[in-house]
Amino acid sequence: MKLEIARGLFLAAALAVASIAAAAWQEPTPEVLTDNGLGYCPLPPKARVVAPARPDHDLLLFLFSMSQGLAPRG
Repeated sequence: MKLEIARGLFLAAALAVASIAAAAWQEPTPEVLTDNGLGYCPLPPKARVVAPARPDHDLLLFLFSMSQGLAPRG
């Protein structure tokens, strides 16, 4: 294979890779989020409603005691 043909193929391959990379690099532009009029984010149609979660008081007590143990003494 001649050197000119190899250079041409290499150049074509490099340009192809660069153009694919440029096409894949599409970052979203900053835009203002608008309110949908509901005041909240609507659930998807197939979302099932789950019973409201009740806090586990033992876990809350444990977390409180752990946070108190991290405080400096004195």
